[in-house]
Amino acid sequence: MRAPRGWTPLRPRPGVSLLLHRRSAAVAVALLLLLGVVMVASACAGQTFVTPVEVWRAVRSGSGPHDLVVNELRVPRIVVGALVGAALGVAGALVQSVTRNPLASPDVIGVGHGAAAATVVALATGVVASPGAVPVVSVAGGLMAAALVYVLAWRHGMQPSRFVLTGVGIGVALSAVVQLYLTDSELEAAEQVKLWLTGSLNGRGWEQAGPLAVVMVLCLPALVWASRALRPLGLDPDTAAGLGVRVDRVRLGLTVLGVVLAATATGAAGPIGFVALTAPQLARRLTRTPQLPLLNSALTGALILVSADLAARTLLPPLEIPVGALTSLVGGPYLLWLLGRRTETAR
Repeated sequence: MRAPRGWTPLRPRPGVSLLLHRRSAAVAVALLLLLGVVMVASACAGQTFVTPVEVWRAVRSGSGPHDLVVNELRVPRIVVGALVGAALGVAGALVQSVTRNPLASPDVIGVGHGAAAATVVALATGVVASPGAVPVVSVAGGLMAAALVYVLAWRHGMQPSRFVLTGVGIGVALSAVVQLYLTDSELEAAEQVKLWLTGSLNGRGWEQAGPLAVVMVLCLPALVWASRALRPLGLDPDTAAGLGVRVDRVRLGLTVLGVVLAATATGAAGPIGFVALTAPQLARRLTRTPQLPLLNSALTGALILVSADLAARTLLPPLEIPVGALTSLVGGPYLLWLLGRRTETAR
């Protein structure tokens, strides 16, 4: 049997056959190369410009006149940005696939709001002393909020529209908790929380990159399963169930995987908006695949966040814009454009 148009059969060993989407593979290679270029540019640019050759020497030797700037300040921050962007891109693709809504994101199901509420509650009760010490608390808050949304939305099955609306309601309630803390807290504590809530890579290093990388590596087997599960899930629920797919269980597994990735990314850098929303849709438009591509969504998310952080550091020197503010500034018009497209399609 011939392979479908645009696909290439791969047989790595006897008895094993895979199909490779040629355009997706080409887009992945291009995104990976572009991401490498942006990461090198980010390591070079700043208040102190370092040439690519000097960056390579500093990274390779771990010493030299630019060791502090490159190895201690820029490279860890770039790695955190790439990992956070990749995690948000995959999480957004999973949530949008489960809800079958391109306007959905992990924030819609309460991950960001839950992380923020858990952070301010921990600060208010004295459990932690500063927002920089709360990644575990924020991850737990995101997971608990998403679990609460899922439980409240369950009615003899999980309907995507009810899931999204429940998430919006829980998010509004949790946002009220955050606003109440900000109005009653001292100025210095409120400013720290506001900076964390905006989302920033400033001061992020290997202590944030390490746990996030471990979580993403542990999630790789689940992501391989998810890439297969997304194909039948793109059909209507009755057809998917007729093919033997346990739709509710698959949706639950994909949701848990997306929430874990989004909550861990939020714990590392704070709630960064619109990356999880835009990356999967951009990746899908580049690859032209029926379902959202996980690998290209990860690469697109990493590229968006590393590029945004580079712009945030260099647009208004010596002022540094929080990267979350910049992604929201760019993501807002994109959301309006996407809403306009959906309105025209519905007519």
